[in-house]
Amino acid sequence: MAAERYSFIYTAYKAYIRVMVNVLYYKDVQILGMDNVPAAGTPLLIVSDHQNSLNDALGIFLSMDDRKVHFIARADVFDINPLFSKFLYDVVGLLPAFRIAYEGEAALHGNDNTFKVSEQRLLDGKTVAMYPEAGHQDHHWLGRFTYGYTRLAFEAAQAGGFEKEIFILPSCNHYSKYRGLRNSMLIKYGTPVSLASYYELYKTKPRTAQRQVNAIVREQISSMMLNIEDEQNYKAIDFLRDGEFGRKWASDHGYDPDNLPSKLESDKALVAAIASVKEDVQPVLDDTASLVSDMESARVVERDVADPPSRFEIFEEGLLLFLLLPIALFCLWPSVLAWGIPKHFSRKVGDVMLEGSFVLAIDILLVIPVCALITFVTTWIFFGFVRGIAYALLLPFLCLFEWEYYKMAEKFLQKTRYRKAARKGLTGSIEKKYKSIMSRMGEALSSCG
Repeated sequence: MAAERYSFIYTAYKAYIRVMVNVLYYKDVQILGMDNVPAAGTPLLIVSDHQNSLNDALGIFLSMDDRKVHFIARADVFDINPLFSKFLYDVVGLLPAFRIAYEGEAALHGNDNTFKVSEQRLLDGKTVAMYPEAGHQDHHWLGRFTYGYTRLAFEAAQAGGFEKEIFILPSCNHYSKYRGLRNSMLIKYGTPVSLASYYELYKTKPRTAQRQVNAIVREQISSMMLNIEDEQNYKAIDFLRDGEFGRKWASDHGYDPDNLPSKLESDKALVAAIASVKEDVQPVLDDTASLVSDMESARVVERDVADPPSRFEIFEEGLLLFLLLPIALFCLWPSVLAWGIPKHFSRKVGDVMLEGSFVLAIDILLVIPVCALITFVTTWIFFGFVRGIAYALLLPFLCLFEWEYYKMAEKFLQKTRYRKAARKGLTGSIEKKYKSIMSRMGEALSSCG
């Protein structure tokens, strides 16, 4: 079947969003498993883990060139801001899912319309995406699945007289870091699950058919993602796999710690290795959790614990910050608005995981276009048309420079803070505990291959 046809405005706007997300916001975006995506025109329900709010949806949205993806997401994101809601409806293609634990029982009738619209889209050969965890996670684990997606898929098949083959495509999103700019994003698509072989079972035992399909889909997603199921030791395990120990483990076992898909596989292997010797390494995990708490109390980071900064290093970085300060001041327009406005809304909502969503949505929809227009007009009046165009096009890159300068300044402050803590005698025990943990954990896992 032919790919869906889009209007020029939709195509142009999607291209603009792709540049903003895949080129500027993330330093690296990788999509794996596109060969598993059924041909355009095939009824398709994408089911994914939910690791990073709107960023997850944008990743899937931008990965599909011949399909327009219609998302079903938690209803409360539509209450944030009217402009933001319009972006979710018209551009991202979101439809609201109402939940009894959040919107209350009275709001659940709103799901009837959402499901009817989505079922028809599936029967029309279109693409719908859902997040069965019913909320985004801020940890690398897979939450409990609701059965809403299996109900929708089977009811769509039933509405079509079970004549159309509907596929469920497991997917996972993964990030090098959840928050901030210039991180890496990975989208993986698994093996599509055809519902056709379950139609007869569904006719007599609908709940059994849904359970069987859900088990297959959830297992696929769990196997693709980083799923740290040991919640008791999550903090310690995540610290080890995300830090220097995890990088060394990756290099020692033939993985590339700077390539996100490779690092994901390394992290999964490391988590499995720790689980296989959990009883032996539990004291090390307890010490690691204690170390993380000590570091948080002293406000120091692992980079400085592993390699304590020298006075000359701090002086050198301070000098570079001073020399770059004039450029940083110049880049305050539009950076202050680009970072300040989204932070204001994320604080207002009280969900730090929405910070990236606000940065993307508000900056793409409002801040960058408005600032570009103001910059272009003002510069055109005083310095000419060509300079106005050039300055307006530079604005996103000025924001990127400001972000890099901010991160450089943050590292500088962390190093000065570490030196100050060291002078007070607060880092000696931390460094000793850190070296002990690295050594003991390395020895414990040496037999795991």
